[in-house]
Amino acid sequence: MKSVTLLAAALLAGAVDAISPERSDFFLFPRQKKGVQQPKQDPQLMVATNQGCYKSQGELIYNDTFIFNSIDLCATKTCYPAGYEVAASRAGKECFCGHKYPPKEDLVPDSQCNVGCGGYDLHACGGAETFSVYNTGKSLAVKHSEKTDEDEPTSTGKPTATSTQGAAQTIIMTETAVVEPDKKGSNTAGIVAGVVVSVVLVIAAGTGVYLYLRRKRNKEIEEEHRRNAAVTAFMGKPGSSGGMSMTDSRLDPILAARRLSDGSIADNQDYSRRILRVVNT
Repeated sequence: MKSVTLLAAALLAGAVDAISPERSDFFLFPRQKKGVQQPKQDPQLMVATNQGCYKSQGELIYNDTFIFNSIDLCATKTCYPAGYEVAASRAGKECFCGHKYPPKEDLVPDSQCNVGCGGYDLHACGGAETFSVYNTGKSLAVKHSEKTDEDEPTSTGKPTATSTQGAAQTIIMTETAVVEPDKKGSNTAGIVAGVVVSVVLVIAAGTGVYLYLRRKRNKEIEEEHRRNAAVTAFMGKPGSSGGMSMTDSRLDPILAARRLSDGSIADNQDYSRRILRVVNT
């Protein structure tokens, strides 16, 4: 009996040595594969169930990122209390919530959801660009969203949503361009308008002064012409019979009748009166 036991032990040892190290680890310390997408299940009320692996998020909205994410944390403790019927995980840690499954056309093989959950890595919580989708147990009749061009997942940018207890609320933040009046432009336009008006007023004032002075000068010239004409009319033309006599009353009448070459006029004598002169003989 003892020899039979020893023989059996030897055969078992030889068989173990003949198996490769990997196979021996499998028999001695069985290992479970990590990041396995759980098979699809029928929805159940108040129970989170897997609904497959999808390549897009559809109408699901990013909720939060959990270091220790799991199906229970994302579906049961996050999306279900907020009133969402659908939950999904991506890249092991990201959690999404919504009211509809992604489009049916985006369903892919379970093998593409291969990233382990942060809190329990044996289960898959999506892939690098794929989503593990769950029914949260809020409703059994959940529809798929329509296929759109925006359903393809992107590595950058995540929609922001805030949820409250009870009915789900989604707040979409958009930036609205506010057109402010160009204060600098309006000030410049006002300054230019003021300068133009000032220049026009200065030109108008200068023109008015110039016209006034010119009219005044013309009146003075006309007045001077009238005075000159009056004096000319009063004095008469030179050499006419109405002119002034050029005869000097001091001239001797006798000599005055002679030619100027016949005698001369003594300036110190008055020939208008005859004077009796005494001459010694």
